[in-house]
This record gives sequence, C-alpha cells and structure tokens, in this order.
Amino acid sequence: MVIKFIAFVVLCAVFLVFIGFNLENKCDISFGFARLPDVPVFFTAFTSFVLGLLASVPIAISIRIKKSRKRNAEARSVKKAGKNRAGGRGDSQEDTLRENAGPEEKESPYKDDGTYGVD
Repeated sequence: MVIKFIAFVVLCAVFLVFIGFNLENKCDISFGFARLPDVPVFFTAFTSFVLGLLASVPIAISIRIKKSRKRNAEARSVKKAGKNRAGGRGDSQEDTLRENAGPEEKESPYKDDGTYGVD
C-alpha cells in the first residue's frame, strides 16, 4: 500500500514537472470544423489521456459483465449437477462452496490455537 502511494506521488511530481516545462509551449488544435489557437501542450496531453481512459471504461465493464455471467452459469450448472445425482438430493449452496473451497477455506483438523490437537 505504501509503495502504491509513493508511486502515485512520484507520478504526480513527474506530471507537474511536465506541466511546468510546457506552460509556454502552445499549439493550435484543428477539429476540421473548428480551430483552437494557442492551447498549452500539457492540456492537449492531459485531454488525450483522459479521453483514452473514458474510452476504455465500456470495455472494462463489458469484460466484468461477461466474467460474472460465466461464474453464474458455472454455479447454476454445479447446482443442477447436484440435483441430478443418485438419490435425487441436491446439494445446498454451503456444500457446493465447501467442495470448491481452496485449502485455506476448508475445515482444518487442527485447533485454532496452533497446538495441532496436542494437549
């Protein structure tokens, strides 16, 4: 967490230095139908960066939606497979989660106090 904060501060410092060196550097921006004269270079760079971030937001959201749909479909298929087993008994959600749990989530034969069942 501290490393991320330091990286953020360094990035902000670099950005501010870039702005400082480019305050007097100006350019003209033409959109074809309109022209903006004497726009600072740092504003052009900052605007293109923000527009790139905004363009990537719909893509990131669609990827997240696809992953959640896939997880939901897998959960439904596991639940359906549990109902189709011999005996007609369906697993509860807790049973399914316990079977699919990682090693740190499974019940441990050891006591929580670190004695490993030794008295």
